[in-house]
Amino acid sequence: MPPIFAEPLTLRPLQVRDYQCLIDQGCFGPEEHIELLNGQLIQMAAKGTRHAAAVSRLARLLGRQLGETVLIRLQDPIALNDQSQPEPDLAIVRPHPLDYADHHPTPAEIHWLIEVADSTLAYDTQTKARAYAQAGLADYWVLDLPGDRLWVFRNPNSAGYGLVMQLDRTQVIAPIAFPDCVWPLADLLPIASDS
Repeated sequence: MPPIFAEPLTLRPLQVRDYQCLIDQGCFGPEEHIELLNGQLIQMAAKGTRHAAAVSRLARLLGRQLGETVLIRLQDPIALNDQSQPEPDLAIVRPHPLDYADHHPTPAEIHWLIEVADSTLAYDTQTKARAYAQAGLADYWVLDLPGDRLWVFRNPNSAGYGLVMQLDRTQVIAPIAFPDCVWPLADLLPIASDS
């Protein structure tokens, strides 16, 4: 019998409208944490104690300094494009009269994004960084808990970010949107523990 050559399969990426329909139909259990990125459903990693504490700490510190000039959304969806509705750990967005009850924030409404990486550093610094750059997000930070550093991504283009910096706790950072808000990295990074 001659060999059988299968034709390559064509995958159909999900659109945001398909994803929303699946959510509305109750296709995902309440315990599932899923996001849509580049037309694919991504099962998110469970959030451990260090991760949760870091997100809370960042939200508190940013809220204290930026106050009512921004809205800080925690692990809520943003609308990148028709095939991506990720849920960054922190999205620092422009205030909205309805607190975004009528839509998820779009790139034009986002000042900057922060992801906290405990076990997801490669995903956050590669896959997510590329998607955020392609959407034109000018400022993206990844708090690397195991590495005790902050990755800063700037100068977006279609291939990724033109500028990638790794800062340690001896340095300072200011977001592009608020250049006068300068934070020592020691304040943003979790307090080192000996245990």
